[in-house]
Amino acid sequence: MMKIGMELLFTMLATGVFLVPTCDTQECGRPLMGTRIVGGSDARDGAWPWQVDIQMGDSGHICGGSIISKDWVLSAAHCFSESLDLSSYLLYMGRYQLQGVNQFETSRTVRQVVIAQGYTAPQDGRDVALVELSSPLTWTSYIQPVCLPNTNFQFYSGTTCYVTGWGNTQEGVSLSGIGTLQEVEVPIIDQGSCNSMYQIDSDASNAVSILSDMICAGYQEGGKDSCQGDSGGPLVCSLENGTWIQAGVVSFGLGCAQRNRPGIYARVSSFARLISSTVPDAQLLDRACNIWAAHSLVVLSVALTVMMLAR
Repeated sequence: MMKIGMELLFTMLATGVFLVPTCDTQECGRPLMGTRIVGGSDARDGAWPWQVDIQMGDSGHICGGSIISKDWVLSAAHCFSESLDLSSYLLYMGRYQLQGVNQFETSRTVRQVVIAQGYTAPQDGRDVALVELSSPLTWTSYIQPVCLPNTNFQFYSGTTCYVTGWGNTQEGVSLSGIGTLQEVEVPIIDQGSCNSMYQIDSDASNAVSILSDMICAGYQEGGKDSCQGDSGGPLVCSLENGTWIQAGVVSFGLGCAQRNRPGIYARVSSFARLISSTVPDAQLLDRACNIWAAHSLVVLSVALTVMMLAR
């Protein structure tokens, strides 16, 4: 048994089975503060360390965003009006409560905003903005970047994801109390099904088309959704190896949590080239590499078991 185990181990090492692919050595998408509160509404402090609070002047909180590198935040284009001075924006990272004491937070002003070319309105797509911070961030347990999907990355229908933010808890109802960061679990809905839902009870005044650079998430029966004030925030999904990757940017919808009106998000993978050309140190992952890495860990576990039995 010892000889067989050693031969198997040497063969696997020789064929490169144990080599870790470069895309699995990322430092993104892995919270250091534990698991979520599944089925709840209040997030755990530090559970979503890439979450950003975007505030503007006397208006306070207006949008969300996600950290994608030490210098850049990903958000929605409609959160940044061309008519406003960038100096009126203030971004908070490591924040947990809007009105509470946030001992782990830091803030930055905005150096520049890069809007996806061709953006006009959320309903017309291209609703993505890259926001350069005034100075680099320092990574902590409460401030970490999220991973991003490459162009070929697919999020399959039914995949369970989370959307986070400080937006309204119902239509026209602001987040109450000290404003604790909220989380909601929503499944991905394929483009065809989402388009069909939005055609139900619709007319020319509220017609919506789900474009190729959009992705839907939510429930046909409604009840759980992103809402006003969540715009620009992340829709994230957990991969096979436990890494969190951002599938979408909160963009728009008709109302909040209505039946047949799931949330519509800017599809991050559609903007991979824009992101990589603007933010070279943003980490974009491929699904194939992620699956290969997860399978490698399984093979390694089997090999080590064989070695133990061979002793």
